[in-house]
Amino acid sequence: MSLTESTMLELGVTAPDFTLTDVVTGKIVRRDDFRGQQALLVMFICAHCPYVKHIEKGLAALGNDYAGQPIGIAAISSNDAVTHPADSPAGLKRQAETLGFVFPYLYDETQAVARAYKAACTPDFFLFDAGFRLVYRGQFDRSRPGNGIPVTGEDLRAAIDLALAGKPIPADQHSSIGCNIKWKA
Repeated sequence: MSLTESTMLELGVTAPDFTLTDVVTGKIVRRDDFRGQQALLVMFICAHCPYVKHIEKGLAALGNDYAGQPIGIAAISSNDAVTHPADSPAGLKRQAETLGFVFPYLYDETQAVARAYKAACTPDFFLFDAGFRLVYRGQFDRSRPGNGIPVTGEDLRAAIDLALAGKPIPADQHSSIGCNIKWKA
């Protein structure tokens, strides 16, 4: 495990396009499928990372809590499944089904989408407004494995709530921290 911080991509950049397969349904999901929403949350996560495991129930709760609201949510795993077999589509599907994820869980086999987003770690969160402009890139909350702080998702939830209300999100944001994305050699 290599502790890595998110790159804190510049606010205002446009969400890179993607076309990926949902590991649960087998359906193709595109960025543009989320047009017409007030916000789009793209989360880079995986099945094996202890930082993701620490918050994965909170991610499932977030998905359920915002279901039916005008926000698109997509999780993407870009890890090399050869070196990390738990992050294969089958492993991701097990994770999604076990936790009851209600959002698409996409597999980025070529890692092109992670590179386009400049994703660095799992978890890594990118929240975009209705025009697909980045308004938040930061942590889920202050909880980390072993620090005793409860998992609430308060940082990300506050940003989502502001985006859905059409209000500006403060630019003072704290980077996400987790395992580095497992890049192919």
